[in-house]
Amino acid sequence: MLLVTSHCTKYLAVVALLAFVAQSSFAEPKEGLADSAVVIQAKDYDSIQAAVDAIPEQGGMVVLPAGTFELQEPLVIRTERTRITGAGPATHLVNKNEEGQPAIQIRPDGYAENKKLRLWQVQLDHFQISGNPKSGDGIHAAGIEEIFIQGLSIHHHGRHGIFLDFCYEDPRISDCLITYNKQAGVNLLGCHDIVVNANHFEENLDGVRCLDGFNLTMNGNNLDDHLGNGVIIENTYGSVVSGNMIEECEGWGIILDRDCYGITLSSNVIAHELKGGIDLRDAWGCAISANTFTIVHQAAVHVGENSGRLNISANTFSNSDMGGEIRRKLEHKVPMQRDAGAGIVLEKTEDILITGNLFSGMDGAAVKCESEDCERIHIVGNLVTDYGRKAEQPVAFEVPENESIQLQNNMIGPAKMPRQEAGR
Repeated sequence: MLLVTSHCTKYLAVVALLAFVAQSSFAEPKEGLADSAVVIQAKDYDSIQAAVDAIPEQGGMVVLPAGTFELQEPLVIRTERTRITGAGPATHLVNKNEEGQPAIQIRPDGYAENKKLRLWQVQLDHFQISGNPKSGDGIHAAGIEEIFIQGLSIHHHGRHGIFLDFCYEDPRISDCLITYNKQAGVNLLGCHDIVVNANHFEENLDGVRCLDGFNLTMNGNNLDDHLGNGVIIENTYGSVVSGNMIEECEGWGIILDRDCYGITLSSNVIAHELKGGIDLRDAWGCAISANTFTIVHQAAVHVGENSGRLNISANTFSNSDMGGEIRRKLEHKVPMQRDAGAGIVLEKTEDILITGNLFSGMDGAAVKCESEDCERIHIVGNLVTDYGRKAEQPVAFEVPENESIQLQNNMIGPAKMPRQEAGR
């Protein structure tokens, strides 16, 4: 038998049951099935898998008690309209598998042979899952529509924290703590109408990867100390990444690549990135607006030769200046600890609007064209001050002089303004 729940856990289970019953009363049961789903107490079964296997086709909820439960092989969920809920972090599933298997596997029976099979409405909430360097994903869900993952702590897995594999319709991940996973915190492949909201990501390889998808909505997340990149979006359109804190990535804060278009990156704080802020490798018709780039090394916004038709407006680019003092060290043996300020770097690109931005404390130029072949670059109404701090000959805008590049109504302040370290 599993461990008996505490009074607190019983109370949480009752609250969860009432909420579930209230919601399930609106569902239309399939013909020939029971009129209502079931609620299963996992403590009454020999194993969590046995409790999950007891869920009927109609669906139901498994309530996990507090305690630590070791998994030698994946916990497999095969039914739809299913909820697995726990007692918060007191419910701890530990993946002991060292053969690359996930802690939790969610997929229809027969999915390996028929990728068109689907399950609907699976929810996981309020427990923690840990792995080891040789384990697989924390959660691997394949072919699950309307999956909902909330309030989980997912950490130390050998692959991704969460891998949603063609969970096409309305996947939602919110209020989770996703940390120390060897690959991405969340890996989204072939998903649509995605919500990733109010999660913490720390020290995964990458924070979030969204590949071959549509309509990502990513708001209010905190991403910190990633060994690779913060957010990678590829072959995806019609998405918004806004209001996120993305800090101290060894790579880039955000990357758009492989035919991205119609994406808005707005109102994010992108701070202390070692490689750079936003890398637009293959992005078209996108807006990069109202972001704050501070202490970003190399390039705050990089526009690659396969990108164009971009609006880069109303952003703030800065170093660690605090009105006369520099918060970070001007020189330090650890590159991440050095003061830095980077602007916009353009490769061979076209149709770029750069307007209404503030550039201050720049190591080099506010805007730099790496190629003479940039076309229709309109740089208008920006303010640049304290630029070229690490350049022999400071230049506010390092761009070719040709008719296809227009500089209009920009205000340029003094270069290399004297500053001293704040001493803290």
